[in-house]
Amino acid sequence: MKKLSLLSVAALFIATSFTSCKKDYTCACSGGTTNTFNYEYKKMKKSDAEDACSSASSIWSIGGGSCSLK
Repeated sequence: MKKLSLLSVAALFIATSFTSCKKDYTCACSGGTTNTFNYEYKKMKKSDAEDACSSASSIWSIGGGSCSLK
């Protein structure tokens, strides 16, 4: 019985280690006082959402704006 519970705990650990933490993120961009826009990123890894928000920021920076991930 002890071996069975140890085996089930090990299997649970292995199964959870392969899942990635995907969440919803918002990239808030603003360019002055009136121009604002929020990009919604659904079920993404944080690093992927940061990369996408950085890409959006490079576009908004042309007009003097910026973006930040929330």
